[in-house]
Amino acid sequence: MTGATGAGVGATGTDGGRGPATGTQGGGGAAPGGPQQAAAQPYRPPQAYAAPQAQARDTETMAMRAVRTGAGARTTPRTRKARLRVAKADPWSVMKVSFLLSIALGICTIIAAAVLWMVMDAMGVFSTVGGTISEATGSNDSNGFDLQSFLSLPRVLLFTSIIAVIDVVLATALATLGAFIYNLSAGFVGGVELTLAEDE
Repeated sequence: MTGATGAGVGATGTDGGRGPATGTQGGGGAAPGGPQQAAAQPYRPPQAYAAPQAQARDTETMAMRAVRTGAGARTTPRTRKARLRVAKADPWSVMKVSFLLSIALGICTIIAAAVLWMVMDAMGVFSTVGGTISEATGSNDSNGFDLQSFLSLPRVLLFTSIIAVIDVVLATALATLGAFIYNLSAGFVGGVELTLAEDE
């Protein structure tokens, strides 16, 4: 009996010795439980928290810049200025331009003389003045100076055309000579300076 009891105690002790082994296994089963709980939570990188604040700051900065730029554009418009200098005038181009302008001026002179003669003739100026002059210069043998025949329209237009042609020649020559003189003077003093401005 005592031996059986001892054997039973030994068995119990053996089983009791197995208990710690079972505890060790239980400890080994509890260790993987921590990573499983950590893996159950979603991964959140640090940028996920900083991105909304950075976007809000960028939006506010862009809005402030837009307001400042718009206010400055409304109140103070910029004006671009450029300072230029006429260093040389081409005599050939000056001659062509002056020739055309003098021709236009000559045509205007002829037309103006014709219109003026018609207006004065319609008002009776030539007849009145011509009669007075013919009476003053006339005698018994001659009728005096005939102003109306002397100042006829063809003769007036002929005189005006001659004056216009002379004006064309003189204006063209003087303008070309003036271009040469300007080029000579610009070589010494630098020419005429111009300031050009452009509003934006």
